Amino acid sequence: MDVPATRPGSGDTPPAKADRDASLRALRARWRTASLAAGWRFPSDWALPEVDAVCAAVMAKGRVEAAETALAGLARARAAAGAGLAETLADLAALHAVLGHDGDGFVAPDVDAAPARLLRTTALAWADVATDQLVHTEVTDPLTGLPSAAYLRTRLAEVYQAAAARERAAADDHVLLVVSLDLTAVAGFPRLTGMILVADALRAVFDSGQSVASLGPSVVAALVAKDERVASHGVALRRALHERLSVDNQLADVGRPRVSAVRLPATHELACDLLAHLARA
Repeated sequence: MDVPATRPGSGDTPPAKADRDASLRALRARWRTASLAAGWRFPSDWALPEVDAVCAAVMAKGRVEAAETALAGLARARAAAGAGLAETLADLAALHAVLGHDGDGFVAPDVDAAPARLLRTTALAWADVATDQLVHTEVTDPLTGLPSAAYLRTRLAEVYQAAAARERAAADDHVLLVVSLDLTAVAGFPRLTGMILVADALRAVFDSGQSVASLGPSVVAALVAKDERVASHGVALRRALHERLSVDNQLADVGRPRVSAVRLPATHELACDLLAHLARA
């Protein structure tokens, strides 16, 4: 399961750096393919920045065991993004299987075959975040500055209570406008910048009391009144997104954001399930 070690230094030549970057991209792509084959449920949320840190550590040290610190960071990020423990461990097994397999053929990830130390490190790091979320629910997403999904769940509870008091359906008066980016092929600074700009566009358009929130690593949403302004809000949001994301050539790979109007389901419980699904879809 060893891979050729590459130790970047100040004396790297441009060809050497290009070769190293190509190797990192190749490892990342093979890992993602194996993870999806192992059952990763939502392809769009696999490519977190911490994935690149793990790949760099593996390539620099030559062994997956040497990437223990980076793997712990990835496990914490997976938990924060809503990935379950079984899914996170299967993702680790996919990396282990890729590094232990020569060639580009099919690999069969096996959690039981992964090193016990790395399984323990990953599980403990994931549990730290999962437990903390139960005790201290974060109100604001640190990257975008938007309120978290927990805030939107609370806000939706109020909406459903008010609708019930009027003997109306919540969907009669409110709708979710959801913005998602396809970040599967984007890593590092462009990925982070893309989400920051999307959040800025959301705040600029919905600045008159609407509830906005970050749902996941590549998804944000606004709970807006269902009135004659919904269509104009959608147009304004698309325009704001285009203006912000077109200013930097590095954001070209982000592509066009998907903006969709999502109808609220019949109950608040179903609405919370919907938010969880949207966060990782």
